[in-house]
Amino acid sequence: MLVLENIVTHYGNIQALKGISLKINKGEIVTIIGANGAGKTTTLKTICSLVKPTSGKIFFEGNDITSKHTSDIVEAGIALVPEGRRVFPKMTVMENLSLGAYLNNDRNKIKNDLEKVFDLFPVLKNRLKQVSGTLSGGEQQMLAMGRALMARPKLLLLDEPSMGLAPKIVSNIFDIIQQINSEGTTILLVEQNAQMALSIANKGYVMETGRFVLEDSANTLLNNEEVKKAYLGES
Repeated sequence: MLVLENIVTHYGNIQALKGISLKINKGEIVTIIGANGAGKTTTLKTICSLVKPTSGKIFFEGNDITSKHTSDIVEAGIALVPEGRRVFPKMTVMENLSLGAYLNNDRNKIKNDLEKVFDLFPVLKNRLKQVSGTLSGGEQQMLAMGRALMARPKLLLLDEPSMGLAPKIVSNIFDIIQQINSEGTTILLVEQNAQMALSIANKGYVMETGRFVLEDSANTLLNNEEVKKAYLGES
């Protein structure tokens, strides 16, 4: 579904991605783990064309999207839930969700999509008129995910969905990620919580300073001694 070929990305003179390659098959959950500053968020931003790669190619469903505008990439079927959630804090829950459906002019489809979001996140249905900035961190994460799902993505990019959330909420969010995947959405998950990410993923990439240093099945990475020491808190 998604292929990155030797992607190099710069911020000015700083090389953030140093020739990374990645493959995601339809229906998979793939995770990228790594420390702060490794390049995980930049990878997602490059896929979405929020940052333009200096070189390399990106293919989605066989089509070259390297030079596409972000709105075209959303229309093609890729949606991003950004780090820090990034809801529009002065807008209501309903207004945030409606923005996710800005490419869809079919009211019946929008209504059906809203019901699917409410099935996943029942709390949102009771907060439709509430200003988003007054939601809890967990509720804002649910809203950010719901907003992305309103775009009907084939591929959902999740950037640190567990950040700043209580363990119980994190567990709930990861259960929902698995449910979204089971209903047909392919997922690329960026996470510092390597244990949780690898426990639900099919495949994982370990990123260090702009490069992938390991790539394997998630189960194999969970049992890799180097990964255990560096990312799973085991000695």
